[in-house]
Amino acid sequence: MSNIAERTYESTAARKVAFIGLGVMGYPMAGHLARAGHAVTVYNRSSAKAAAWVAEFGGAHQPSPREAAQGADIVFACVGNDDDLRSITLGADGAFAGMGSGAIFVDHTTASANVARELYSAAKTIGLSFVDAPVSGGQAGAVNGLLTVMCGGDAPAFDAVKPVAMAFSRAFTLLGDSGAGQLTKMVNQICIAGLVQGLSEAIAFGQKAGLDMNQVLDVIGKGAAQSWQLDNRGKTMVADKFDFGFAVDWMRKDLGLVLDESRRNGARLPVTALVDQFYADVQAMGGNRLDTSSLIKRLK
Repeated sequence: MSNIAERTYESTAARKVAFIGLGVMGYPMAGHLARAGHAVTVYNRSSAKAAAWVAEFGGAHQPSPREAAQGADIVFACVGNDDDLRSITLGADGAFAGMGSGAIFVDHTTASANVARELYSAAKTIGLSFVDAPVSGGQAGAVNGLLTVMCGGDAPAFDAVKPVAMAFSRAFTLLGDSGAGQLTKMVNQICIAGLVQGLSEAIAFGQKAGLDMNQVLDVIGKGAAQSWQLDNRGKTMVADKFDFGFAVDWMRKDLGLVLDESRRNGARLPVTALVDQFYADVQAMGGNRLDTSSLIKRLK
């Protein structure tokens, strides 16, 4: 049985696409592309994962990014970090070497704005387009095809990609030039860090005060304290459950990008820097793979 939620797809012309990186996000995202009728070729460092994807969705898998990208109109990718992204795009076996003139590379990795601009320039010099397009919505958003995608790049490339990418998106928005998508994702992570810490302190305080926190969350969730984090993570935090996708290790990687960028642009992020250290505490407690709401564990 598929691990990807059923959804209705709007009709769009079938395209030949590639997807590089079949992790917890990429696997279902590529699956939605296949279900929408696109011809999908995949690449993953673990060929067994790629073979499993093909067994579930059809299409094909190839042993290198270059071979996966050959003949594709659009190449999507979702990997780990800047270095991973360079490794799958550049060099003799990179996707850029296999892409034809006019093809578009869409990067869903949460990476630095600098690497987005670097690869945008590298692509442009060889007749390709590059769109940085990090996502928000977590594993559930990927499985349900309801990701929010923040894009940077040229409008013609964005316009060509959007109808295809809506197979796994609820919103797909151009925010500006190359790097703007990554900078917007940084804004997103700043918001989440502060919200989760505030929610953690509120729940820990309420528990110490002897309140029924499930009831309290029901009440305050109807007022000004309401947030996605409260609605989706509040009661799981009360229940001491922290296995909901986006891991502490990944959040620390993202906050590292945020803090690096703030040092370049002069933004003051005292709360974000503090919460980053709180996540380091959770890592030291062995919580590397727990989800981000596990911040509350350091308060107990």
